[in-house]
This record gives sequence, structure tokens and C-alpha cells, in this order.
Amino acid sequence: MSVKDSLTTYEENTWCPGCGNFGIFNAFKTAIKSIEALGMPKSKIAITAGIGCHAKIFDYLDISGIYSLHGRAIATAQGMRIGNPELTVVAFVGDGDAMGEGISHLIFAAKRNTNITVVMHNNGVYGLTTGQFTPVSPKGFKGPSTPQGSLEEPLNPVRIMLNVGATFVARAYSAKVKELSDIFLKAMLHKGFSFVEVLQPCVSFNDTYDLYNKNTFFIDKKAESFEEADELAAIKDKIPLGIFYDIDKPTYDDELLKGRNLYTQSLSRDERLGKIQSLLSSL
Repeated sequence: MSVKDSLTTYEENTWCPGCGNFGIFNAFKTAIKSIEALGMPKSKIAITAGIGCHAKIFDYLDISGIYSLHGRAIATAQGMRIGNPELTVVAFVGDGDAMGEGISHLIFAAKRNTNITVVMHNNGVYGLTTGQFTPVSPKGFKGPSTPQGSLEEPLNPVRIMLNVGATFVARAYSAKVKELSDIFLKAMLHKGFSFVEVLQPCVSFNDTYDLYNKNTFFIDKKAESFEEADELAAIKDKIPLGIFYDIDKPTYDDELLKGRNLYTQSLSRDERLGKIQSLLSSL
């Protein structure tokens, strides 16, 4: 693929034509340009991703980071942030990736209020492995692993994040690129754990464009209380989009590090060896 801007790599893009991931990709690039305009260079932004169609964004974005494992991107993001608290760290995850294998990492990162941003590409399927149902697929979903229809009730990612302590919680739609970009920018500027669920149609195995075009709406303003945010997130007949919750709270990183930077203040090799020798001598 040809490079059209400084944030796009030369990697061949293999997303299916019409994939909702294109909207996420373009919205995030716009958010990066906006954050650069505020004075933060892209060298201070780091990304990570799980495994799946969503994770190809790591290949296409010209942003430094670490490619992680399935369900482990959030653990990787926490390590990156604690290792260098000067970084703004964004973890891209899939709905199966984060709500299935990685749900414990997601819950504990939100509970701790670790200062990272998590972007969950929610297409309702394991798209890279041809469309199996995930923990957020609707009841009755028919796919390779549930040919008669899933018997399980779906998880509500926004409600889960609200109830485990996330301090910034939002939902967006990949076809609404401008609004999505604005939410990405606010999520990255938020000090604390930010979670953005992005409704992202999979044109090959779960094409939900008509559903989302007809049934989504933007909430007028973020909730003024947790209870109000949770009530909004519980709406079922329509799908609310926007920022549900945004509060200030001490972050895990600040309380753990107390102003230290483990990257810039790390000991040299000789200093580390000297401490080990001193410790061994005292035994």
C-alpha cells in the first residue's frame, strides 16, 4: 500500500474492503495529529496490541511499541507505562481478545486506575479465525463454533468497565470517524484508565453496519454520577454512543512510582553488579 502520511507504514493492508478497522485507523491517526498539535510528539506515544484482525493496526501505524500476545496486550501496556511514565500508552484489543482470554488483565488494569488507554475493536466475532462467537456476541449468534446459535447472554463491556472502577469510559462507532477521533483524543489526555469500546462491523462474518446505522445515538453529555452512567450503559433497545464517565482519581502509576522514572533513572550495569556483590557479601 502507498504511504499517504507520516503515520502510515509501508506494510500491505490486508483488512477486508469495508472493514470497520479502517475507520478506527483513520480516527486514531487524526487523534495523534491533534495531540501533536497540543505539544506532545509522537515519540512519546507507544502502542501495543493483542492477536487478531484488530492487531494489524500495529503493523500499519508508524508508532513505536511492542506487539503482544492474545489477551495480554493490557498487561504489556501496564509494563510499558510503569517502565517509562513519560509515555502515553495505548493498547488495541479485540472483543474476544479482551473480554475472553484477557478479561482478568482488563479488569485489574481498570481497578488499579493504571494510566493507559484501551481501545477495544468490537466486531462481535473472532474474525481472523473465520467468525466464531465471542463473549459479546448476541445470544443466538450462528457461527462456526455455534451453528445452532449461541446459548450465552453477551457481556456488556461498558457496564463491566464502569463497575470495576475505570475512570474514563466511552463507546463509539467506527463509521463515525470524527466523533471517534474526538473520543480517542480525550481518552489519551485523560489521566487514569481510559476504555473506549468501538463498534466495528466485520463485513465478512458479522456485518452490522445496518444495525448500527439505525440503532445508535449519541448521548447529550457524559453522566454526572456513576449511577447515571450505568443506567445509560444498560439501555438495550438502542445503543448509546459517547463518553459515559470521566472522573479524576489518583493513578496506580503515580502512587507506585512516587515521581520516579525507572527508564531514565535506572542503574548502570556496573551499579547493579555492585549491589548484587554487596548483597552476596552480607550473607
